[in-house]
Amino acid sequence: MTTDTALLNSVGTQKPGKPTWTTTSSKRVTSTDALRVVILITFALLALIPIVWLLLGSFKTQPELAAGAGTLFPSSWSFTNYTEALTRFSFGSYLLNSVVVTIAATVLTLAVNSMAAYGLAKYNFRGKTFLFIVTLATIMIPLQVILIPVYQVVASLGLVNSLWGLIIPAAATPTGVFILRQYMLSIPDELIEAARIDGAGEFRIFASIVLPICRPALAVVAILSVMWRWNDFLWPLIVAQSESVYTLPVALARFNAEETVPFNLILAMSVVSILPIVVLFLFFQRQVTTGIANTGLK
Repeated sequence: MTTDTALLNSVGTQKPGKPTWTTTSSKRVTSTDALRVVILITFALLALIPIVWLLLGSFKTQPELAAGAGTLFPSSWSFTNYTEALTRFSFGSYLLNSVVVTIAATVLTLAVNSMAAYGLAKYNFRGKTFLFIVTLATIMIPLQVILIPVYQVVASLGLVNSLWGLIIPAAATPTGVFILRQYMLSIPDELIEAARIDGAGEFRIFASIVLPICRPALAVVAILSVMWRWNDFLWPLIVAQSESVYTLPVALARFNAEETVPFNLILAMSVVSILPIVVLFLFFQRQVTTGIANTGLK
């Protein structure tokens, strides 16, 4: 009997079992698995409802939006709202300010948080644990509590009504320090000691050894920072006192100051403002989930 014949006979003698998922594993489909999939799909569709409504509403006119939920789809699919919103206000200036603030703040956040995390993870000094606990405790302090003292510091430095006033105060984030510190704890101390024995300086060890190893955690902090800075509203609203330094969230709020609120233009600008974040997350969602999961296991 040949090998192929034996294989066919063994396949033919197998007893039919329960249906399985279309996968390389032999996991059988259970009622719990099916219920879990149905629940996840349902909640995913519910989460998409506001986004779909926002996208459809951005193509509607003012009377159609005033009609409420009676008209789900717009009467005509035209980009009039988008073109009018781009030409009616200095949308390009607002977009440029948001891009500059987001990129500069993210780079500064990565630099400050990574150095702080490296010191808390790989250096032994008195009060290190207490300092780390205090850093974590600041996560529970909302911005509204420290808004006045932070504004006074920014005003004393002459950074009010400037892009630097939007970039510098939010550079150090306790969440970023925590993520990077937990990831750096997994780096063997012997690797750093070997580099010191070879004559490498502390900054060279940090830049050439530690940072390349921490790329997944740095990617997570970078993506989270981009999302925070791009959507930040309260602090730019306080610091940006002239239209030349408005960011997109502040510019959207500016529409409400008009005598007749153009909701159709607000929806169109909202779609344009959230599009970069959605695209960024869709491209890097694997890095976000993997980096956070690995950080929690280290």
